Amino acid sequence: MRRFLISPFIGLAVTLALATGASAQTPNTLLNVSYDIARELYVEINAAFTKDWKAKTGQDITINQSHNGSTRQARSILEGLEADVVTFNQVTDVQVLHDKGNLIPADWQKRLPNNSSPYYSLPAFLVRAGNPKNIKDWDDLVKPGVQVIFPNPKTSGNARYTYLAAYAFAKNKYGSDEKADEFIRKLFANVPVFDTGGRAATTTFVERQTGDVLITFEAETNGIRDIAGADKYQVVVPSQSLLAEFPVTVVDKYAQKHGTEKLAKAYLDFLYTPEGQTILAKQYNRVNDKAVAEKFKDKFPQVKLVTIEQQFGGWDKVNADHLNPGARLDQLFTASTNAGR
Repeated sequence: MRRFLISPFIGLAVTLALATGASAQTPNTLLNVSYDIARELYVEINAAFTKDWKAKTGQDITINQSHNGSTRQARSILEGLEADVVTFNQVTDVQVLHDKGNLIPADWQKRLPNNSSPYYSLPAFLVRAGNPKNIKDWDDLVKPGVQVIFPNPKTSGNARYTYLAAYAFAKNKYGSDEKADEFIRKLFANVPVFDTGGRAATTTFVERQTGDVLITFEAETNGIRDIAGADKYQVVVPSQSLLAEFPVTVVDKYAQKHGTEKLAKAYLDFLYTPEGQTILAKQYNRVNDKAVAEKFKDKFPQVKLVTIEQQFGGWDKVNADHLNPGARLDQLFTASTNAGR
């Protein structure tokens, strides 16, 4: 279980150091700033890419990694963390790099396929063996006596997907914003602690043995079960969930400064290759490559996936209505935490 003991406060973890004497400013060194629970995924991606790059160019390269909550990572870049590429779990955390920092172009989503999202996932549940609280769907999470673990939606893109997925489920089932608001207040009230990111929430659930159910991306739930054992945990995919895209982009301003534009572009292109897509799917991320998706289809249960566009009118509207300071999430979160703690 050492996998889950990696501190979420380590801002920069060097996962590969294949080039002796390389510095962050040289063209053979790349910094990928990523979301909290993607550490193990990019260890494997980086190893495969450095091997592929070496075979094609003869050049040894170093891929450095930084992991934390997606929104905190975006803020760090705006405050001066010089990422060559970002691999985030929420569109808004990439968009802000244009809107508030002018670090990337406005049309960044058009530069790569699938809106620059090489893979996708959805919020799912991890429960303890035997599912003692009989948790099968979202409405089981608001029952009295059920402790739910997921990160703080004000700092974690992972958790915002959980919030939006739960809100969409409640609104579809109960028919109004008022009922959905009530549902979210109950859900928040059942969370004993809000960690800052997805990996810290995993540690709370797995290492500290707190809570009855962990909500996180499907890939993480399966990874925990595989490592900890099916005799300890099981995955529950709800009847409905929310499409979670994982957007990526070169951070043009810093890649140009470092002279890494070509390397950065190749790194992100690699995620779309059959080899990259296979690594992603092996680690339980859903992919769009049809051949790879077919090969791994048994890993992924059927689920009704709704989208931000369908349920909330797109990211601009969901920001205005739910995610911006003082909007619905702020109001519901503050009211619930003030009432319960």
